[in-house]
Amino acid sequence: MQTIQPTADHPLPFDLSDEEANTPKDALAVAVNTVDLLEELGSSIDYSANDVHKAQALLTGQAKTRSVAVTAEAKAVADLVRRHNFPSFGDALEARNFITNKLLLLADCGDPKIELKALELLGKHSDIGLFTERSEVTVHHTTSEGLENSIKERIKRLLNADVVDITPIDDLDAHLGPVEVIPRTSDAE
Repeated sequence: MQTIQPTADHPLPFDLSDEEANTPKDALAVAVNTVDLLEELGSSIDYSANDVHKAQALLTGQAKTRSVAVTAEAKAVADLVRRHNFPSFGDALEARNFITNKLLLLADCGDPKIELKALELLGKHSDIGLFTERSEVTVHHTTSEGLENSIKERIKRLLNADVVDITPIDDLDAHLGPVEVIPRTSDAE
């Protein structure tokens, strides 16, 4: 049994009645924080595979009861949250780091197919960019006056160009000759 003494850092609350969590998520957070505090103070809480299954059901909302006491289940919930950052990532950077780290583990798992796919995905990582084709786009910014002058210059060149009018051909057969039909040979021959 662990005895906890109040200190100046953590004074006793005015109301000593038990607090109830507002939501099941809050109840899980309280249980996880309590387990963390107990371990920080030297307690050790062990859990079984059954406790892990119950913890997973609590986290995914599949459990019949949505409350958890400070037991092995709370310890399993704490470990699951820490290990998998369950149920979601805090931000995109956290997700990117998790995925990159998982791919690094898979890249050295011993199965060549999985290793190759993990290395391919790591190579496609935007920070690494081994397998990405890059193309540069150069944008020249000009003023509207510059664009207007450029358009006027092109129009002047077109107007002053030596244009040779051609006469349209009415009868292509007369000009080019009749079309010869070449018989196809079959592939069976």
